[in-house]
Amino acid sequence: MRRRVVLPVGLALGVGALGALVLTDAGAGLRVNAGPIFSDLQARLSSAMTPVAHQPPAANGLSARVAVEGGRAVVRLSDEEQSRIGVETARLKRIAHRIEVQAFGSVLDLARVTELTNSYASAKAQLQTAEAKTEVSRAAYVRARSLGQYATKVQLETAEGTFRTDEAALAAAQSQLRTLAATAQQEWGTVIGRAIVERSPAITRLIERTDFLVQVTLPPGETLKAPPAIAHAEVPPQSERVTLRYVSPATRTDQRIQGVSYFYTVAGDSGLLPGMSTLAFLTSERETTGIAVPESAVVHWQGSAWIYRSVGDDAFARHPLKADAPISDDAYVVDDLGAEAEIVVTGPQAVLSEELKGQIQAADADDD
Repeated sequence: MRRRVVLPVGLALGVGALGALVLTDAGAGLRVNAGPIFSDLQARLSSAMTPVAHQPPAANGLSARVAVEGGRAVVRLSDEEQSRIGVETARLKRIAHRIEVQAFGSVLDLARVTELTNSYASAKAQLQTAEAKTEVSRAAYVRARSLGQYATKVQLETAEGTFRTDEAALAAAQSQLRTLAATAQQEWGTVIGRAIVERSPAITRLIERTDFLVQVTLPPGETLKAPPAIAHAEVPPQSERVTLRYVSPATRTDQRIQGVSYFYTVAGDSGLLPGMSTLAFLTSERETTGIAVPESAVVHWQGSAWIYRSVGDDAFARHPLKADAPISDDAYVVDDLGAEAEIVVTGPQAVLSEELKGQIQAADADDD
């Protein structure tokens, strides 16, 4: 857009009057005495006649210069500017990584475990009582029989009746104990069921809420040759990772997911609570090759995930992150960055901000 030059009215009149004056005889002497005035006026007139579009741009304080190179926006930041806005980079290499399978975790309510543990302990105590009573009544019955003719029929029948009653109570106590042990294994599997029966330290930690039990369910159709001893779960809302420790295969699946399930434990102070759902990550046997990009390097914009990679000295360009990029050790494995790449691992949001500011300025300049 061309700009029109508008002179102030006073300045225009002054120019006209002086022009007429210098054409007269008196003006010849005036030109000599008023030389500085003419010079200043000429400078002001030249400045006023210069279009605004050609005046040098004012300092805008931007920390980055944005240019389109090769069809992509390139942000240039000096070392000082990177330090000021908190941008850090790392040179990463392409290597093999074990793929993490994303699963679904549910922190279980352990009221049933506590109930079974207490019931088994009570049944065991009843069995010990029944054993003691049976032992006493058996001895009494044996003594009565050994008396022979010296024992009355009533005494013999009473001793035998007591003994037979105690034997039946003992058998019932034994059956109750076996039933509870079987129920524990049916509901929670061999490992946890045996721990309930033995009241092992692992069960005590669960009852005392030192640990929580997490059921981890794989997506439908996903399998693992062997579940890893250590897995991880994300604690909402910050999605911080906490450690899960393998216990045993689960005896049931999550009805919402219908996948293979495992039992893991998590520390009671991890931030997870019974009833909460979480994402879990299990390292599989499968491998993939690529560059491991940490979560801190990812920035989200316009519904997509991006990372910034170096494309020259102090120059960075956005690179798309695939939605189905595999995960390994809490990092995205990117396979389209070549054998080596320098990545912005801290402060990608600041680089995006500089890029967007540059685009806005460019749009404003086009409008002018």
